[in-house]
Amino acid sequence: MALYDWIKALHILAVISWMAGMLYLPRLFVYHTGAAPGSETSETFKVMERRLLKAIINPAMIVTWLAGLYLAYEGGWFRAGWFHGKFALVILLSAVHGVLVRRLKEFAADSNTRPARYYRILNEVPTVLMIGIVLLVVLKPF
Repeated sequence: MALYDWIKALHILAVISWMAGMLYLPRLFVYHTGAAPGSETSETFKVMERRLLKAIINPAMIVTWLAGLYLAYEGGWFRAGWFHGKFALVILLSAVHGVLVRRLKEFAADSNTRPARYYRILNEVPTVLMIGIVLLVVLKPF
């Protein structure tokens, strides 16, 4: 099997892991908003959120980016119109990742001021971006 195929498999696994974390972390934030700052429940959420980010989300994003750039280069995709759209959506997904990191830091400092509804809405953003990315990759509409 060619190296390209192995990197593609790695990329898909990393994307799945990244998305799992990106969908779970805002859900943890929804529940964390209901916990009193400093409470045992709040401290448990802090540990869960930090571990999810450090052990799964961050490494998965890095592998996704590195493998994806390799695939784009080797596959000659940088000139394809659909790839430009996909790349823009992945940049937006990375920006959402950054927003989640900032929110995690607010929870860690017991300074969250946003309601659970904010996190419920934020939880849907990665899903919408993922749908767009998958459609562009599979259908290659332009």
